[in-house]
Amino acid sequence: MNILITGGCGYIGTVLVQDLLNLGHKITVIDSQWFGNFLKKKKNLKIFKLDIRNYNRIPLKNKDVVIHLANIANDPSVELNHNLSWEVNVLATQKLIENAVKNKVKQFIFASSGSVYGLKKEKKVTENLSLVPLSTYNKTKMIAERVLMSYQNKIKIHIIRPATVCGYSPRMRLDVSVNMLTYQALKHKSMTVLGGQQVRPNIHINDLVNVYKHFLKNPNLPSGFYNAGFENLKIIDIAKKVAKLIPSKILVKKNNLDQRSYRQNSDKLLLTGFKNLYSVKDAIKEIKKRYENKNFKVLQSCFTVKWMKKLNIN
Repeated sequence: MNILITGGCGYIGTVLVQDLLNLGHKITVIDSQWFGNFLKKKKNLKIFKLDIRNYNRIPLKNKDVVIHLANIANDPSVELNHNLSWEVNVLATQKLIENAVKNKVKQFIFASSGSVYGLKKEKKVTENLSLVPLSTYNKTKMIAERVLMSYQNKIKIHIIRPATVCGYSPRMRLDVSVNMLTYQALKHKSMTVLGGQQVRPNIHINDLVNVYKHFLKNPNLPSGFYNAGFENLKIIDIAKKVAKLIPSKILVKKNNLDQRSYRQNSDKLLLTGFKNLYSVKDAIKEIKKRYENKNFKVLQSCFTVKWMKKLNIN
């Protein structure tokens, strides 16, 4: 297939692009490269250093599928510049889907977020529950979803709501819960947990990449929303998992600022035939192995908010 991937140089995109190239697909990557480009030159790979807000320059002719990963990711990053986040996460998404329809793209796969549900009392947070987004980031994802679904009669729309992603990528992130705590344990032999009772759904990066590949293989699955998260864990319990593999102290501090607590149920996805193969434990073990073997560098760009502040992105 001829696939266009926005955000293809990102944390998830870098792994996804490599997998799809290995499967023989032709890939076009659109990425601003604010965080660099860790993709190697390959046959069947074209990379455009391009902000998705320049939507008229995105080459959609003869593309079979769009996988839309590019966004201002997570709550703290969005808080740096609300206008930028609405422009990138919503307005650029609207222009992208409009142009995809004009160019007769067959399938549009969108990376939303499992955090759109907000705080829920229900133990099983399924796709049928109402969305009560807490932050601007959550709101941009919810609105982008609604914009996309308004085109479902013209193009197949698959909206994935991933949990918090963990695990190694050449474009590494060390500011997401599992990765961050693992890095702290490796570097300092201690972890700082703020509060700790907040629940986060988690998904290994390899499982999430496999989710996108699953929808490419099954384009006729019904348009709509699909949760993708398999381990609902308290932050303190993630720290304990890390401490078992990397001997380290856990320092718990009171935290009244971050009350976000999310769960996810992904039965709908599993009923389509998808099988998750990886765990939080696998992510910790791989990061530990690669860190100890010096297989990746800890760069400033591994920490999204700090890096965006340094770049003064707007």
